[in-house]
Amino acid sequence: MKEIEVKGSMRTDLGKKASKQLRKEGLIPCNMYGEKKDENGLPVATSFVCPMTELRKVVYTPHIYVIKLVIDGEVHTAVMKELQFHPVTDALLHIDFYEVNDQKPITIGIPVKLNGLAQGVRDGGRINLSIRKINVTAPYQVIPEHLDIDVTNLQLGKSIKVGDLSFEGLTLSTPAEVIVCSVKATRASRSAAAAAAQG
Repeated sequence: MKEIEVKGSMRTDLGKKASKQLRKEGLIPCNMYGEKKDENGLPVATSFVCPMTELRKVVYTPHIYVIKLVIDGEVHTAVMKELQFHPVTDALLHIDFYEVNDQKPITIGIPVKLNGLAQGVRDGGRINLSIRKINVTAPYQVIPEHLDIDVTNLQLGKSIKVGDLSFEGLTLSTPAEVIVCSVKATRASRSAAAAAAQG
């Protein structure tokens, strides 16, 4: 995973009114959850703000990043856990970060990348990607930027499920029966097959 630095500052004034004002100033309210726990064993959030200019590079990108969060000069290693957008304007409202370390595995969605020309496509079918990301669990430093899936031998009408895949050092957390991609028959491929059957 690529690493990218994002600078922020601690937030003292919590509450909706303060959040609204911050957004007007181009700052996005954020929380970071990590090792800190309260007396009930629940994660304690560190509240801070980041300028939208800093966050744009990690939010509007297809890449997955490990984020070096520099909050008032203190460095934390984290990943983005949850993003909230305005339902109408699509403006970014809030981000939850999750602090990570070298030992503790994390679960994160990794983009799928299909490699090769499927046999079924050569036979006139059309490849269909059903899910864009697969959830993996592993220590963050071994998580790749994308999952390469070789589709060369995928036949017409066949599919690849999560359970058919394995990647060294990664545990796949998406259910095994979920279809990743498949080759669907097209009208052209069906007529070709019918012609071949008659011939």
